[in-house]
Amino acid sequence: MLDRLWNGWRSSYVSSLGTEPHDDHGSPEGSVFTRILQSGLSDLEANIVHRGRHCFVILNAFPYGTGHLLVLPYREVVRLEDLDGPETSELWGTVTDGVRAVTSAYSPDGVNVGVNLGRAAGGSVSDHLHVHVVPRWIGDSNFMTAIANARTLPEPLVDTAAKVRASWPDSSS
Repeated sequence: MLDRLWNGWRSSYVSSLGTEPHDDHGSPEGSVFTRILQSGLSDLEANIVHRGRHCFVILNAFPYGTGHLLVLPYREVVRLEDLDGPETSELWGTVTDGVRAVTSAYSPDGVNVGVNLGRAAGGSVSDHLHVHVVPRWIGDSNFMTAIANARTLPEPLVDTAAKVRASWPDSSS
């Protein structure tokens, strides 16, 4: 059974946290994703694995596991409801294609798809909406994660990017 400790005094502390700047929120240069897009790096150098009209897909630079993709609109928006119709349609279609690509490239036992909306939800870059696509395998959490609070990744991001690009569904079909 879960124990609960009531700390009413923490309410004012928790409420005040939303007023502080976090990460690059409000940065004049934009989010880390916008800065990558504006950096002049090629898609190969930036590990961008797909570009659409309104959205793109990039490998997570700090992946939970091999094949961890981020699907996001080019336009910086914070909330799902901030997307316009074409962005919404393309975002979810691209998430589906991302699942197809990692499934084809890696044959995982499952795939997590998730969105962390806001800093309190775990969004580390909460000012630029992004959807996580994470292939999962039975037993992919091991002693390194449990004891050392570390993950081991079996291949470099550049190799992962090449595999995902090669497995990306053909948009003409």
